[in-house]
Amino acid sequence: MIKPIANIVFSALSICLLGTMSVSAVNKKNDLPEIGVVASSAISLDKEVLIGDALMRQLRGQAPIINDPLLDEYIQDIGNRLVAQADNVKFPYKFFIINSPDINAFAFFGGHIGIHTGLIFNARNESELASVLAHEVSHVTQRHIARSIDARQKSSPLQIASLLGSILLAAVNPEAGMAALSVSNAASAQSSINYTRQNEKEADRVGIGILARAGFDPNGASSFFGILAEKNRLKSTPLAFLLTHPLPESRVADARTRAASFRPQEIPESINFHLAKTRILARYYANPKRNIEYFSDILQKQSYVFKQAAEYGLVLSYLANEQLEPALKLIDVLLEKNPDNLFYLDTYTDIAIEMNQHQKAIDRLSAQIVHAPFNRVLTLNLANVLIKSEDFDRAISLLKDYLLINTENMLAYDLLSDAYRHSEQKLEMHQVKAEVYALVAAYPRAIDELHTAYNYADQREIEKQRIRARIEQFRSAQDRLQTL
Repeated sequence: MIKPIANIVFSALSICLLGTMSVSAVNKKNDLPEIGVVASSAISLDKEVLIGDALMRQLRGQAPIINDPLLDEYIQDIGNRLVAQADNVKFPYKFFIINSPDINAFAFFGGHIGIHTGLIFNARNESELASVLAHEVSHVTQRHIARSIDARQKSSPLQIASLLGSILLAAVNPEAGMAALSVSNAASAQSSINYTRQNEKEADRVGIGILARAGFDPNGASSFFGILAEKNRLKSTPLAFLLTHPLPESRVADARTRAASFRPQEIPESINFHLAKTRILARYYANPKRNIEYFSDILQKQSYVFKQAAEYGLVLSYLANEQLEPALKLIDVLLEKNPDNLFYLDTYTDIAIEMNQHQKAIDRLSAQIVHAPFNRVLTLNLANVLIKSEDFDRAISLLKDYLLINTENMLAYDLLSDAYRHSEQKLEMHQVKAEVYALVAAYPRAIDELHTAYNYADQREIEKQRIRARIEQFRSAQDRLQTL
């Protein structure tokens, strides 16, 4: 894994997550702005975006972020539905998934919201999952993090400096991160918890309204709280979510009361939600043989919400266990019933590649991408199979067009780098590698890659000018981190 430059970024990001993720020094909570008041004196929106971008680059280099087009597409779709119903939206929201069994989620500057796989896997329905996302969206729209920074400006520099080593750790591993934070800030923990509970109450109120307006069940919040309470009773240490989101009994009651103010409506089960849960289990949890037994047993006992989701899990497990024939047979059945389903198309492509049936996958994906030319699942799968079939020019063209719109997609850059490498276009390969390093804030290594690319430019003066300009941009970005 790439190791990004730490000291520069930590100095700029030392207090980014404190509003929603820490118990730290706030000694004068009575001086905080009123709930709902924008804390414009603490930090400007422009600076919030810059810090959010810098923190996201840091997380890409250190956190187990999943670059899974299907799960990314699914979680971003839910997020977009919620953001469309929120007030005070100042920038595009970006939702991403961390591979962790903890039931947790967190928000930080610039509309970045991280969701652990454990949260998706343990939610019982889509409304429960969406309730957590709506809550985190509300933390951002209500500028809780900016207000928390305003409070911490009243703390001494020594107190804030003592937090530096555990901020990012708290985002990904709350138990370890919160332990580190509490050791360095034991004296002020209670006042911070009190302020956090104010934030949580407001985020619940605003979030449940967003949830209902977006077409989800507003009871999803209180229902999800029930899951947390039940699971927490069975653990010797608090759940990760409860370390960063206190859950007093009054919060559950308030959520139920708030949900009751909305008109009841019947929300159908979501097949995509159950496919996403199945994908997490089959691809990221347990082992293939165990998963084959698990999904076979579910199908035999008919203990499923959607039979297709259990069958999809079995396909993924067969594929992981290198049982390609039964995997292909079952995915063909699923595609026959639902030829447009992205979960099935993605897995069909993986099977076709393993069986060297590249053209069949290319034909099927090409027919679909006409209707959704910039869909991340279709684009990245088609590019992948084109590279496997050595049609590098078409893959490169497809990926370059996609990256013009989706400038931060790590998987697209990885595929483009592979296409250039296999086609022996070394100048372009090193340029793309530079962009990958920049996405994890490793600007010195990005600049090194551009210097290498420059050596392959020969007499191509326009390319040399572009490379020199990009080097200056990376140097400016690196300097900007020090002045945030």
